Amino acid sequence: MSQDYRTTPTETSGMPGGIPYIIANEAAERFSFYGMKAILSIFMVQYLWLMGDAPTEQMSEVLASENYHKFNKWVYATPFFGALLADFFFGKYRVIIWLSILYCVGHACLALMGVSGSAGWWLFAGLSLICVGSGGIKPCVSAHVGDQFGKSNQHLLTKVFNWFYFSINLGAFLSMLATPWILEWHGPHLAFGIPGVLMAIATLFFWLGRKKFIHIQPDSKKFKRELCSKEGLGVILRLLPLYFFVAFFWALFDQTGSSWVFQSQDMDRHFVIDWLPSQIQSINSVLILTLVPLFTFFVYPTLEKFVKLTPLRKIGVGLFITVFAFS
Repeated sequence: MSQDYRTTPTETSGMPGGIPYIIANEAAERFSFYGMKAILSIFMVQYLWLMGDAPTEQMSEVLASENYHKFNKWVYATPFFGALLADFFFGKYRVIIWLSILYCVGHACLALMGVSGSAGWWLFAGLSLICVGSGGIKPCVSAHVGDQFGKSNQHLLTKVFNWFYFSINLGAFLSMLATPWILEWHGPHLAFGIPGVLMAIATLFFWLGRKKFIHIQPDSKKFKRELCSKEGLGVILRLLPLYFFVAFFWALFDQTGSSWVFQSQDMDRHFVIDWLPSQIQSINSVLILTLVPLFTFFVYPTLEKFVKLTPLRKIGVGLFITVFAFS
């Protein structure tokens, strides 16, 4: 790593200089990902078969849902390998920036579908590259945020992660509204191309912040030591039951991008305006954009007067509330 890059947090009580670049990167990357993902199911059924050198058999909703969830599966499986690359070999910054470039190439493949050859192969190549790109971003960006803080300003972490999460959902909300309209009015090339441009902008933002970031060096020996320690193994064992139930939650929740979209085609979608089926997914981001500021500035400060709210307590209460929401 270049001598120009800091490897330890700055002793300051203020906000680290790299945070705005990370949040801008995340908002743009989330726009690209959720914008592409929002139209994927409808695209595979209504558009894919008409693209390429010659029309093919139209994909069924069942097969489109299956392909959509296979894509989701690999999007969330590859981060395991991305985390190992970052912690053992290259560090978070390099893994994020390198795999972001592959991510951009994946978006380009989607935007170029139908230019020549089989559109199905363009789709497969694009989604595969996005899966690999996600593998470098998902496990590293949140940890990279934490790396920017030292003991003197770690009290700002909760606030930063609130805004980090807010930026994710702002990007998701805007893209889930925009890309279905773009697909409807201008077709798939532009609908997939605009998220690709946003991913390129996200990569540029991250690169521009390189000299502002704290670059924690990879240390495979330390990683193995912490992972195999009694404390590390204990934490993993305590978390395993939680992840068992989390898997069921996401299996149900991700139906919003497939089954829910197809079901909404047969529903009355008029609420102030006429909504497209793919836009129904945006309700999740609307609620988050509303509730994050409400909880940050009102609910949590009020509750803090009576009980100490740690991140784990918030997660625990949230899980119980989720049970009632699903029932």
